[in-house]
Amino acid sequence: MTRMALAGASPTRRDRNEFYLMGAEKFAAFYESWNAMLVEMLRAQLKLSLSAAPFFWLPWAATTRPGRRALARSQQAALGILGKGVAPVRRRAVANARRLRRTR
Repeated sequence: MTRMALAGASPTRRDRNEFYLMGAEKFAAFYESWNAMLVEMLRAQLKLSLSAAPFFWLPWAATTRPGRRALARSQQAALGILGKGVAPVRRRAVANARRLRRTR
């Protein structure tokens, strides 16, 4: 944003290239993030459904408190999904910061 402000009303060709690259990186990171979250969500749903299968077919097998464990597993799954979503954005932001430090 600072670079855009410093470029003013008539940015140079180098500035325009950088602005285009910044926008493209944001879109790519967004789609990569959504894809990673989707894959992790499907994996978590499969894992949670398979862990609940014995209690569905054999209800008397649920002698412990499966509700607490299921809640803990679903919370861990949600954190895992969010972590997978943030990772591509963070990776690109760090790479962008390194690249911009080199071009100064």
